Amino acid sequence: MAVLKLIVFVAIPIAISIYCYTNCGKEEIPKIEDGWWGRDSAGQGAVDRPPVPFVVKASNATLADLRSRLENTRFPSSLDGTAFEYGLNSDYLRKVVSHWKDTFNWDAQQAKLNAYPQFKVNIEGIDIHFVRIQPKKPSNSANEKTRAIMLIHGWPGSYWEFYKLIPLLMETKSGDKTNEKESISFEIICPSIPGYGFSEAPHKPGFDALDAARVFMKLMKKLGHDKFYVQGGDWGSAISILMAQAYPENILGVHVNFVFPPVRKASLGPFVRLLIGEIWPSLIHSPAEIKTRLSLKQLFFNAVRESGYMHLQATKPDTVASGLNDSPAGLAAYILEKFSSWSNYDNVHCPDGCITKHFTLDEVLTNVMIYWLSGNIGSSMRFYKEYFTSDDVVPWDSVPVVVPSGIAAFRYELVQHTRSIAELKFSNIVRYTDFPRGGHFAALEVPELLAEDIKAFVRAVESLK
Repeated sequence: MAVLKLIVFVAIPIAISIYCYTNCGKEEIPKIEDGWWGRDSAGQGAVDRPPVPFVVKASNATLADLRSRLENTRFPSSLDGTAFEYGLNSDYLRKVVSHWKDTFNWDAQQAKLNAYPQFKVNIEGIDIHFVRIQPKKPSNSANEKTRAIMLIHGWPGSYWEFYKLIPLLMETKSGDKTNEKESISFEIICPSIPGYGFSEAPHKPGFDALDAARVFMKLMKKLGHDKFYVQGGDWGSAISILMAQAYPENILGVHVNFVFPPVRKASLGPFVRLLIGEIWPSLIHSPAEIKTRLSLKQLFFNAVRESGYMHLQATKPDTVASGLNDSPAGLAAYILEKFSSWSNYDNVHCPDGCITKHFTLDEVLTNVMIYWLSGNIGSSMRFYKEYFTSDDVVPWDSVPVVVPSGIAAFRYELVQHTRSIAELKFSNIVRYTDFPRGGHFAALEVPELLAEDIKAFVRAVESLK
């Protein structure tokens, strides 16, 4: 109770300060202007070109260099009797490196990455990588709608996260016989955020989530889609929400599995509700929410324990990148530790981080390979600094999401908000689902749950028309 009182006494003045900071001056929503992120300004008048096919192909020299670096890894020592409490255990890292070096079949994983059509197209001076899967011609097209949906990943993930989700979304039968008369098929567009995966990194400072939202809007229009659905988790959620806020006339619906917190300024509402909900839960939360929500104490300590990386990446990302971009073992340790603790906080007590309880080692190493081959770990982390120091993103914190919205709340997600809290941001929630399992990387961990929730959300929105 003493800890809770301390949190309350600290949180109340902080909340009041934030409220004053927010309302001392009313900011207008800035006009969304085009950007240019190429190496110079010479190409600003360049001719618009169509997307070109792209194939993932690591050269023999690149793979030989990787193997050499893995063989010469200098491992740190671990404390006796510890698991992942201090981060990824070096004893387990030795096993990961051994598997990566001697067992992992990159040719097979590379073939999986190339199983879906991939492309690149230049937008605002940088090449944007994306996967595009178009539905096959249905046998009874009169009873089937086709809707475009953009799936957006986050950090430290990649477009690879969606590869188990994509075939489930492409299945037109929902399993609900009441919907068989009119099924919905998807055209799926899955881009890599600029500076992630095989998308070119911006060459000028300032590229934030609002810029990504604008670039992805341009991508969809290049592909002939003026109206479409958007879905995301982590940064994908932030970008999806900004697309829904900035382009409500284009977004048919937004579905997220991560409710993004405010950037630097926020209304007092969520803070007050959390505090009141801690003391008098029934005034704020439903009976079901009271049973499943985390206490304010849990939220506070989880945030402190898991946010150290964020401070580093939001302040000095290039320093961290110098080590990670040079050492594949270091890169794997940094990324795999997140796949452990962000899937369930209790995984820190597992000797192997319980990583293979949620994913296969090949799945997470394929994600690491995308960062290694592209060399984009530095630019991916730089996205944090651009976001948290951006003056363009901040005003959107106070703008409600008015388009039809769906929220998939997985039990072990990093940031958890009950529906009553989410409604302060989303004014048109048509579907909110609490899942008893699943964590931050839901598309890769529990794709069947996420796929069915996305389908049910789209059906619900379409039924409103």
